[in-house]
Amino acid sequence: MPFVTKLTFESGDRHLLEDVVDEIKTDAARKGVEHKGPHPQPPDDLRVPQSKTLLDSGGDFDAWNYTVYTRTIEIVGHDEFARSVAGRDLPPAISVEVEVQQQRGQGHGD
Repeated sequence: MPFVTKLTFESGDRHLLEDVVDEIKTDAARKGVEHKGPHPQPPDDLRVPQSKTLLDSGGDFDAWNYTVYTRTIEIVGHDEFARSVAGRDLPPAISVEVEVQQQRGQGHGD
């Protein structure tokens, strides 16, 4: 039963994120690695309050607003390739989360 490695990439820099996942997709295709994606997720618009002081009575600056973009790629089997992608030296603006699941064949009960 093959393993499926789901890689979730996040960044506030959409263009850099697209470049990174496109490079991974190209590498996978060149090496004949079965993969799905990259799948875009809806962007998350975040708002972070900013206090003028460490005390509660200091007032606030305008909130800091930013957007986080997410792409997922699933690699079926090809554990070495998945491991190499997860271990890549990515730009600091990109974060990656790795989830590994064992794929069960039909007819196997849980």
